[in-house]
Amino acid sequence: MELFLTFLIFSGFLFAAAYYVWVIPANHAEEALQQRLRDLRARSATRRSAGPGDLVRREQRGTFAALGDFFAWLGILRRLQELIEQANLKYRAADVFALCLITGVVVYLFLGLVGLNLFLLRLVASFLAGSAPVAYILRVRKKRLTKFEEQLPDAIDLFNRSMKAGHNIQNGLETVAQETFDPVRMEFKKVIEEMALGSPIEDALRGLGKRIPIVDLKFFITGLILQRQTGANMVGVLDNLSLLVRERLNLAAKMTAHTAQQRFSAGLLCAMPIVVGLGFWVLKPEYIQLLYTDETGSKFLTYAIVSEIIGILIIRKLASPKL
Repeated sequence: MELFLTFLIFSGFLFAAAYYVWVIPANHAEEALQQRLRDLRARSATRRSAGPGDLVRREQRGTFAALGDFFAWLGILRRLQELIEQANLKYRAADVFALCLITGVVVYLFLGLVGLNLFLLRLVASFLAGSAPVAYILRVRKKRLTKFEEQLPDAIDLFNRSMKAGHNIQNGLETVAQETFDPVRMEFKKVIEEMALGSPIEDALRGLGKRIPIVDLKFFITGLILQRQTGANMVGVLDNLSLLVRERLNLAAKMTAHTAQQRFSAGLLCAMPIVVGLGFWVLKPEYIQLLYTDETGSKFLTYAIVSEIIGILIIRKLASPKL
C-alpha cells in the first residue's frame, strides 16, 4: 500500500512538471498572440492615422519569473536562456530551472520512501534526474547547430552567386532566406525582419552569430561587416570559406567512419556495468540488495556510479575532437 501511494505521488509530480513545461507555455503563447491580434485590430480601427505603433521587442515572462529574478544575479539563467534560444525552443529559463529543482526533489524523496537511505547515492540520483531537462535542451541544440552547419556552405554559395549577379548585401541575405531550408532559412528571415524594423545590418548579423555560435558563420558575418564598412570585394574570400567548410565537414565524416569500431567498443564498455547489474537484478536479486541496503555496499555503488559517469564523459571528450 505504501509503495502504491508513493507511485501515485511520484506520478502526480511528474504530470504536474510535464504540464508546466509543455501546456502552460503553449497556452501563454496562444494568449499572447490573440491579445496582440486584438490590439492590432483596435489600433487599425481607432488610430489609423495616429502614427507608427510600438515596435519594441519585449521578452515574455514565464511561469516562474519570480524565481528567475531571484537567481538572475548568478548568470546561470541567462546562459540557460541562451541555450534554449539556440535550440529554438519556447521555454523560459526560470521554468526549466524550476522543473529541474522539482524533479530532483521528487526523486530524492521517492528514493527515501522506497528504502534507499544513503544520502550521497540519493543526491547523485537526484542530480542526474534533475539535469535531464537541461540534457534534452543541449541535445536539441547540438542537433540543430549540426544541421545548420551542414547547410551553411550551400547558403554561402547562394549568397555569392547573388553578389556576383550585382545585388547588394541585403538582397543576398533575402535570397538566402527564401531559397534555403530550415534552420538556415529561419535564422536569415530573422535577420531580414530585424533590418526591416530599422536595425542596422551589423547588429542584425551579430545577433545571428549570437543565436548560432558556429565559427564558420562568424567568419561569414565578419566578412560581410568588413565589406559593408570598407567596400572590399569579399566574393573570393567567401568562396574559399565555403570550400573550407565543405572540406572540414568531409574530414569529420571520414573520421567518424574510421573510428566507428572504436566508438562501438567504448559504448559497449560503458553499457556493460548497467547490463550486468540488470542481469543480476533479475537472476540473483540478493546479490544486488546489499548495494542499497548495506551502508558499505551503498558507498561502493555510489563510487561505481560516479566513476561510470566520469568515464563516459572522458570517452565522449576523446571521441569528439574539434576540427
